Amino acid sequence: MTGRQLSLLRSPRARFAAAGILLAAALGAGSADAATPAEGTLTDTSPPVSWTGGPFANDNASALVLSPPQCDATLNPCDDFSLHVDTPAGYGTDHALVVDVSWADPSADFDVYVLDAAGDVVGSAASTADPEKVTIPPTSGDYTVRVVPYAATGQTYDASASLAATGTGGSGGGSGGAGSGPAYDTFAAPSSFTDADNAGEPSIGDNWSTGTTMYQSSLSTYSVTWDDSTTPATPHWSDVSADAASGCPQGSTVSLDPILFTDHATGRTFESQLTGVDSFTCWTDDDGATWNPSTGGGIPSGVDHQTIGGGPFSADGLGALPTSTYPDAVYYCSQDIATAFCAASRDGGTTFGAGVPTYSLLDCDGLHGHVKVAPDGTAYLPNKGCGDDQAVVTSTDNGSTWTVNRVPGTTPSDSDPSVGTGANGTLYFGYVDGSGKPGVAVSTDRGATWSTPQTVGTEFGIQNAVFPTMVAGDDDRAAFAYLGTPTGGNYQDQASFHGEWHLYVDTTYDGGRTWVTSDATPNDPVQVGSICTGGTSCGDDRNLLDFIDVTTDDHGRVEVAFADGCINACVTDPQHDGRDAYATIARQAGGKTLLSAYDPVTTNVQLSSLQVTRQSDGRLTALVDLTNTGTRALTGLQAQVLDGRKQVGLTAPVELAAGETRTVSVSWKPSGAKSHTVTAAVDPSNALAEDDESDNKAATTILR
Repeated sequence: MTGRQLSLLRSPRARFAAAGILLAAALGAGSADAATPAEGTLTDTSPPVSWTGGPFANDNASALVLSPPQCDATLNPCDDFSLHVDTPAGYGTDHALVVDVSWADPSADFDVYVLDAAGDVVGSAASTADPEKVTIPPTSGDYTVRVVPYAATGQTYDASASLAATGTGGSGGGSGGAGSGPAYDTFAAPSSFTDADNAGEPSIGDNWSTGTTMYQSSLSTYSVTWDDSTTPATPHWSDVSADAASGCPQGSTVSLDPILFTDHATGRTFESQLTGVDSFTCWTDDDGATWNPSTGGGIPSGVDHQTIGGGPFSADGLGALPTSTYPDAVYYCSQDIATAFCAASRDGGTTFGAGVPTYSLLDCDGLHGHVKVAPDGTAYLPNKGCGDDQAVVTSTDNGSTWTVNRVPGTTPSDSDPSVGTGANGTLYFGYVDGSGKPGVAVSTDRGATWSTPQTVGTEFGIQNAVFPTMVAGDDDRAAFAYLGTPTGGNYQDQASFHGEWHLYVDTTYDGGRTWVTSDATPNDPVQVGSICTGGTSCGDDRNLLDFIDVTTDDHGRVEVAFADGCINACVTDPQHDGRDAYATIARQAGGKTLLSAYDPVTTNVQLSSLQVTRQSDGRLTALVDLTNTGTRALTGLQAQVLDGRKQVGLTAPVELAAGETRTVSVSWKPSGAKSHTVTAAVDPSNALAEDDESDNKAATTILR
């Protein structure tokens, strides 16, 4: 795939301009033509398969209203190629199925859809790029590759399907990151550390003042500093566990649940161990060199699922104690059998006020996720089941009162959801649906209303996911991590489930409208076989316990804490399940981070919209939107407009500041043809060296 995400397609205005014309024709479904040859077989030892198709005289834009697009020999032409894939078990760990479609005429355009045996779309490429490329997991089975002429021009196409290695996906390096998202490297704790292989449900935080990453593994707290002058980065691990010698006698003694939280703005880190009715909690301002005792939580408190979070005080509630110099609020939340409680600290976590009920079993399932605090002081506690939905329980007054805000379109599941808050308060909700698939929803009004939830991980065909965790940076950027597998079925069936689980990270750079996916562990499964999320009734497949965690450093790099359940022989032997829980960090090594201030300098102009209208005097006018999606100003930009293959206009040069969009126009008297395929291209002579050359063209059809 090129530099854009597949879902960032042509302008909706350009596509919907033709929708009304095509709707009636699209509903008259027919059959596709066969490509030449009509079928092929791809194995792990075979060469790529190739085929051709066309020429096409008519456009087919039925995907505007139907998916997959309709096909017939006249009104909506297309080609179907039957592809049989046969790959061994585990082949998808470091390989992908790649379909390429290219053509010679720059004014033509083709779209590609890959359908599974049931006729469902499992991959598509419908941009203005040439070639179009679809990348999906190389799962054995029968597929149909459907090639659709979006702008026909009498053009033929050439296509191929291959199995490609994905060992170093992403951009900017990294041993992980296979897929369209950023790249990741993974780092395991030293084997000499206590609890190195006892890291079920780890926590992670980052001190932005010192650049130190803090990691909780059972009773042990580790600090990690990074040398980024090497590739990959070199980690320096230290065991900085709290104990009597470091100032906190109750630290690292006994636990029912470990948790860690770092307030990156203040640098204060909390490590807490659940005791059943409260917790043993310690805090440090020097990355674990010394620790200080805390009362641990409020009274009353719950017996399970403890969490600590913090952030600025809300202006709408009681603030810090007069005797405290600590600027932020700290929350301790846990759940009891029937009620969940949150207590707020107004002196930096040394003492906590009374536990305040947040919800009861009349509202929600007992278990909840991790508490997060937004920049405006709003506190959020996510829950995996509130009636027919999942939800976020919200406090806008520093923990005095709480309100349940359901997320419509979600369904309850076995994994606790997670939230991340952007710099201006945009709320990102990451969850696993009742179907087992990972999904996200976004709110811009503190959870009162939500975007329609969307499934993520589709690039890898994820059928089951567990342990969702979310973090945000700039308001329009967030990352969603989880363990996932393309294997469907009951993932808790220890006897018969044999799926391979990896750590996946979905990232958005546009406020949650689109997401790109990284396989952060493409060459090393996190677990092989079942993962039990059923609590203490599980067998040895509950080695990872209940969650993973995610944070960012001061440059917006995403860091994920996970317990690696598949190490040593498990990595190389597909028959060896492995039931470890090794302390590991996946750290972003390439691609854009969650803070745009650290984006690399880029040069790119995008033809973001094409709209053609008919004037009263019979002339046609093309309105072309040019967007500078790079980081530097651009000058001398021109747009070319073609009616069919004839140039009808070349706009005057314009300047665009970074992020600026400008509309240019071309008007002309069309020929006597009834149908006009209008194509627009920015930088038609390719004088500008861009980071992404695939988004410079758009086409639409209009009747005269």
